[in-house]
Amino acid sequence: MSEEVVQGREVTIRFDAGRCVHSRNCVLGRPDVFVPNVPGAWIHPDAASAEAVMHVALSCPSGAIRVAHTDGSATSDAPPVLNTVRVRENGPLAIEAELVIGGQRQATPRATLCRCGQSQNKPFCDGAHVAAGFTATGEPAAKEFAALEVRNGPVSVQPQPNGSLMVTGNLEIVSGTGRTVNKVTKTWLCRCGHSANKPYCDGSHKAAGFVAD
Repeated sequence: MSEEVVQGREVTIRFDAGRCVHSRNCVLGRPDVFVPNVPGAWIHPDAASAEAVMHVALSCPSGAIRVAHTDGSATSDAPPVLNTVRVRENGPLAIEAELVIGGQRQATPRATLCRCGQSQNKPFCDGAHVAAGFTATGEPAAKEFAALEVRNGPVSVQPQPNGSLMVTGNLEIVSGTGRTVNKVTKTWLCRCGHSANKPYCDGSHKAAGFVAD
């Protein structure tokens, strides 16, 4: 499905169904703007203020929703001042940074990365963890870490063949309840679903026979 682009008086909304993980922040936060399962148009950018619509885009973990003011004054694609990856309970890794994934610079600074090993859209999450019954804590133990000299900037996510996600750049690893559990400039994150040290890779993908580009 191609990206939907809906232009309103003050904002333009872009929706990429291929990235959507159905977090439902949009339909619960602004049910007047995002009205699914109805005939015809379901995105109504003029139903709320520009600021309210922008807030929805900034809270979309997958980057499926992007918003720009029509006068060019603001966009949800602006890189964050603090790079984070949030560990979702029984779900994906929600990363926010100036992203380069698999060598491709991303238009949006938000993405959800599969960590159950079952997605058909790797390295991105497609919601397969639900049907797979994937279980993994969103509250990993904190590690000892030093403060980062710089807390933003580019972050590279490079999927290793049949292996983990090699992540390079300034990044804070955050639990589902908002605790910072680690600060890194390089780490390897599990994407096969088998590590005993999630969210980090422990090499279990080899014994599990994990296969992915």
